[in-house]
Amino acid sequence: MAESIILGIVQGIAEWLPVSSEGLIFLIKANFFPGEESLTDILKLALFLHLGTFLAALVYFKKDVWLLLKALFNDKKADKKTKSILDFLIIATIISGLLGLLFIKVLDSVEIDVAQGSRAITLLVGLLLLVTAFLQFKVNYRKKTVSCSVNEDADRSKIKKRDGVILGIVQSLAVLPGLSRSGLTVSALLIRKFDESKALKLSFLMSLPIVLGGNIILAIDSFSLSLEMFVALVFSFVFGLITIDLLLRLARKVNFAIFVLIFAILTIASVFAF
Repeated sequence: MAESIILGIVQGIAEWLPVSSEGLIFLIKANFFPGEESLTDILKLALFLHLGTFLAALVYFKKDVWLLLKALFNDKKADKKTKSILDFLIIATIISGLLGLLFIKVLDSVEIDVAQGSRAITLLVGLLLLVTAFLQFKVNYRKKTVSCSVNEDADRSKIKKRDGVILGIVQSLAVLPGLSRSGLTVSALLIRKFDESKALKLSFLMSLPIVLGGNIILAIDSFSLSLEMFVALVFSFVFGLITIDLLLRLARKVNFAIFVLIFAILTIASVFAF
């Protein structure tokens, strides 16, 4: 039960930061709660825990979600801004879903027992965290040299279908443990010159369909909700709902690239410390 509570809390807090919540789940499972699970098993567990933060984001962005749902089922009455966001989300979801399934099949073919290969997994997560840190530093540098701010109305009108293609590819890479989905997508949106607050909102709206669809596709044949899984889901939702507003504000003010870099170095160092 302690494992379920810890994993739920970690997912609930880490989802809103440019740090890979999936990577943290891998690290905790491999080093503190090792078992007979394969890489794919832990990946499915991490995806399931995302349902908690999915529900938290659904509550937090309920007005935006409601507008998008109305546009989806009544396209003629939707305004151009809402339609452009909806098209963006549909394209990004389809592309990231297809590529994500491909990456999962590749990971599934890698026969590594988590209990025996925890050091290899830890090293991989650390290296991928370095990639995330590099992208964050690059975005921060770009923000200092090029103004990325636009007003909200202009920002929404600039959402193009090619943005959906690019962000779909970027989001699919988050299947790899250690690459932050929010970190990657927000970085890509900032590089595409979206305002930071709009990039954060779009990033989390992008997560809703892919998390729901991924759980349906991957768990439809083998889903079973145990007490431990339910507890983890509840803690993920509760802590996600409690922290989303605070951490989204914090993410606008704090340079998380430094935090991610330090965490990556410590992660890699831990592999050689024992």
